[in-house]
Formats: sequence, structure tokens, C-alpha cells
Amino acid sequence: MDFPTDEEGRPVRALTTLALAVLRLLDERDQHPYEVRQRMKDEGLDRIVKVTHGALYHAFEGLAKSGLIRPVETVRDSGRPERTVYAITEEGRRVARERLRELLGAPVPEYPVYCAALAFLSLLPPEEVVARLERRVVLLESELAGVEAGYAALVEQGVAGVGVVEVRHVRAHVRTDLELTRELVEDVRSGRVTWTADAEG
Repeated sequence: MDFPTDEEGRPVRALTTLALAVLRLLDERDQHPYEVRQRMKDEGLDRIVKVTHGALYHAFEGLAKSGLIRPVETVRDSGRPERTVYAITEEGRRVARERLRELLGAPVPEYPVYCAALAFLSLLPPEEVVARLERRVVLLESELAGVEAGYAALVEQGVAGVGVVEVRHVRAHVRTDLELTRELVEDVRSGRVTWTADAEG
């Protein structure tokens, strides 16, 4: 596989967003995987990066094997198994920065599941589509309330600037999803969206 290269022609490894999150957190301080997972949850990163116990340890393993992080010590808390603390390497910093430049600089197709579902509406009768979308509205309202509360808590803690950028993005995304879903419910109810292939809607 050919990796993209940076301005000096050095390879940029294709990092997953989970691996990039690990590198960002290790760039702040040395940590063990459990601590990284807890910090991802505390900072709300688990809303934007899919993280499971197995995937996180796999990410650490891959990053260490690639020389992007390295073990620095093993610690043992009372009653807990040994935990390996990792540090980011200079190569890890370089690759993380190049990957971030790549992600920021150009849109990447994300193939969202909901968008795909909208393309297949005709598989269900309009009444059921409305019922399902109304359920989605309720869930999105709850999600938005959670995001708003999380954002308010960060602001109250004095977090600003780059520390809340991703939360603001998530908030805008959920708001847009909610608004468009409400509109679609009304469009289906009113008949503006029809189930005929040649209809406009």
C-alpha cells in the first residue's frame, strides 16, 4: 500500500481517527490505555470517535509496532493488574500532524448510514416512515440536550477555543439532523414527498 507523503516526501501513515485521538492525548502526557479511554469519555471524544475496549488496545498495539508510541513504564495500582504507560514518539507527532493536515484539508466521503436509509424510504409505507422519523426526532432532541449540557459544562470549567471546537461541530450536526428530520416528517405527512419514482420532492 502506498502511503501519502508530506512536503519532504516522507510517508504519512493512514491513521484511523481512534489512533489519532490516542496520539493527541499522549501528546499531552504519558498515559496507559485505560486512562486514555477514560479521558476520551470525559472529553466527549467517544461521541465522535468509535471506541471499544478491544479497538483501543488494538490501536495502542499498532501504534507501538509502528514506532509512533513507546512503552515507558509499567505501573500497578493496588488490586489492579499491571498497566503499561506509553509516550508518543517524535515520529508519532510528525505522523499525527500530517494526518490531521490531510483530514482538515480535504473532505473525505463518510458514507453516513442515515443518508443511505433516506435513499431507501420507498421500502416502507409512508405511515411507518413518519412513525420511525418521529421516534428519531425524540432521540435527536435528547442527544442535543446532552450535547448542549456538555458544552455548557465545558464553558463553565473555562474551556474555550480549540477545546470546544469539536463539541460545537457535533452540536451543529445534531441540530441540522433534527431540523431536516422534522421537515421530512412534515413533507411526508403533507404529501410533498411522494412514493412515486417520477415525483419531485
